[in-house]
Amino acid sequence: MATDELSSKLSRRLQIEEGAEEPVAVDLLGNQDGSEDKPSTANADSELGAKLQRREELNDGQGEHRQPSMKVFNPYTEFKEFSRGQIKDMEKMFKTFDAGKDNYIDLMELKLMMEKLGAPQTHLGLKNMIKEVDEDLDNKLSFREFLLIFRKAAAGELAEDSGLCVLARLSEIDVSTEGVKGAKTFFEAKVQAISESNRFEAEIRQEQEEKKKQLEEQKVRRAAFKDLQSAFK
Repeated sequence: MATDELSSKLSRRLQIEEGAEEPVAVDLLGNQDGSEDKPSTANADSELGAKLQRREELNDGQGEHRQPSMKVFNPYTEFKEFSRGQIKDMEKMFKTFDAGKDNYIDLMELKLMMEKLGAPQTHLGLKNMIKEVDEDLDNKLSFREFLLIFRKAAAGELAEDSGLCVLARLSEIDVSTEGVKGAKTFFEAKVQAISESNRFEAEIRQEQEEKKKQLEEQKVRRAAFKDLQSAFK
């Protein structure tokens, strides 16, 4: 058996040298006990290279976009620097300009938004606006990416002359709130954290009271309508 295997290897080596067969890379550091090797740094480098190549292809309009993660997004827990009221205002604005009702704002919808705000942008300017917060590289804005615009604006991370800064400034949504990060001491941070939690709970109670009030008003209107119907019978 060993002689036959050696003879086969020598024969194949001659064929490779004569150009009759393509060489195949082999693992020279394989484990002798037959167990699987751990991933090498070469594999990591090739994976990183593949990701960078795919990003370039997507930027050039080539390749197919992969579906984003199905992880549930909760704006109230991820964007704690904003109040519930602020987030609801942003959501209302987002839905207003989501003409296709697909939960995304694409290039054309962003164009119409900026025109409506009185700050029309060039085609290249609109593409750059999306690119700055387009984390999943699908060339459109999800609600989470839309919120990133206001996070960057509140943190002062947007250039004054950028389209995103103009959008945030003209949206009439006040995002100039200071979070716990502005606290000078640990105890001050704790007080601010408690205050933020209380404010959050108060906003929820206020929303619940408003809904309860609306339901009661609906009941009164229905009762009045029934009385009016019975008067005509």
